[in-house]
Amino acid sequence: MGIILEGQKDALRLRAYATRAEMGAAAGAAAAGKLRALLEEKDEVNVIFAAAPSQNEALAALAAAEGIDWGRVNAFHMDEYVGLPAGHPATFGRYLDEHIFSRVPFKTVHYLRGDAPARAECERYAALLEAFPADLVMLGIGENGHIAFNDPWVADLEDPLLVKEVQLDEVCRMQQVHDGCFSSLDSVPTHALTLTVPALARAAHLVCTVPAASKARAVAATWNGPVSADVPATVMRRHPDAVLFCDADSAALLL
Repeated sequence: MGIILEGQKDALRLRAYATRAEMGAAAGAAAAGKLRALLEEKDEVNVIFAAAPSQNEALAALAAAEGIDWGRVNAFHMDEYVGLPAGHPATFGRYLDEHIFSRVPFKTVHYLRGDAPARAECERYAALLEAFPADLVMLGIGENGHIAFNDPWVADLEDPLLVKEVQLDEVCRMQQVHDGCFSSLDSVPTHALTLTVPALARAAHLVCTVPAASKARAVAATWNGPVSADVPATVMRRHPDAVLFCDADSAALLL
């Protein structure tokens, strides 16, 4: 058991584990280690969190980690559906409340509000990201290669914006059904607010956690394809400190 594959493609490092549990524990431990080191250097640290079942194990491990002064950590999340009311079971804010925001005593938690006017909310959240530059991002990769809700057809690796409203493609929306977040495609919102690719990539450290067979093609495309908005996750191959954590299923096409 344990690590079954290690490698590096361009600047991106890969660690694949035999089981999803081991993968999540390793990713959570890596994030905790980054936080401890950052808190030794800085008065406050800013972290952006992805909200998806792929993050369950990593967030559980991070929440249980010792030696982190959470009272000096500011939390953000990276995307939210447009039109769902705050507190709706399928909102990403609700997911993060349950898995990390309510489990450790952050200094501040900054929510993206999908029920606010979209343009004004994008401007408000972008201003927060400028005021609190991200140090660490915990992210995943979508079935279509997206990061946050930067689907291939709306992604821009050089986007001048930090936050924008996007229309979701059907592959992305079906993933939400596969993840059990919605009962049918028709119930999945068609638009979302998302942090852009540059907003995520400008953080000093990226911890990317990607389990499950449904992500195997996206992982392979991230690893083997050209760096391009066609697979937005490939931007991590240009990042100075990004680590991709996989399980045996998501890494299957690389083994």
